[in-house]
Amino acid sequence: MHADSGKAIRPALVLTSAEAVGGSPRDAVPAAVAVELVHNFTLLHDDVMDGDRTRRHRPTAWTVFGLGPAILAGDSLLTLAYDVLAATGHPRAQDASRVMSAAVLAVQEGQATDLAFEKRADVTLAECVRMAEGKTGALLGCAAAVGALFGGGGAPQVDHLRRFGERVGLAFQLVDDLLGIWGDPTATGKSVYSDLESRKKSLPVVAALSSNTPASRELATIYHRRTPLSAAELVRAAELIERAGARTWAQAHADGVLTDALTHLDQAAPAPRAAAELTALAHLTVRRDH
Repeated sequence: MHADSGKAIRPALVLTSAEAVGGSPRDAVPAAVAVELVHNFTLLHDDVMDGDRTRRHRPTAWTVFGLGPAILAGDSLLTLAYDVLAATGHPRAQDASRVMSAAVLAVQEGQATDLAFEKRADVTLAECVRMAEGKTGALLGCAAAVGALFGGGGAPQVDHLRRFGERVGLAFQLVDDLLGIWGDPTATGKSVYSDLESRKKSLPVVAALSSNTPASRELATIYHRRTPLSAAELVRAAELIERAGARTWAQAHADGVLTDALTHLDQAAPAPRAAAELTALAHLTVRRDH
């Protein structure tokens, strides 16, 4: 496997998707670099917009270097990503650039929607799922599609692998949201209940708030307070999300989305070894602890 607990999932998708369609992973290395540069561009900007002070047990760039330098660094990484693709001279590089542009736009739309959710008390679960599909699913779909392009895959293979990546991305986000509430801080690098503390409209939270249960009504009262939540309120909020059935729903939905992803993988008719690696990678996204 090329990935480690999901953190290198995007370049792993590029390399293994190239192999899946009969190409050489080595030829797709520049494409994997480009996709990872885009991913890190999004992380730099997300940390600024979300005000996150730590990531993976380290201070975020904006807290060390300032807001302006962090934003400029993100912009530079995005520019470098396109430079890396163009420099390959690969016959499908232009197609890959178009796929990457579409993914970047989808990620930005998803992030804008996520920010807008902060000011709304009426976010629906369907809206939240669509946001996650753009914010996380689009770039994983891009990774698989770009890999397939650099591996010489035909249009149907590229499309099915893109859809495989998108569904893996949604499953990844569902699990990420679970870890943001119940994850071990020593593994995730985030403080316990960090998503609740920032009143994040994550998928489990919105599922709980939409459940029309006594737990959802009490959670809404806590979640919509303007004052900082106490430690006891954070613990209670997590309990209410679980009592509303949202923790179980999120894990079950991740498993269902994973099944959809594997259906698209099968329809891409991948080479056997790559199929096994992509299947293992997909399962990793819903069984990881950070």
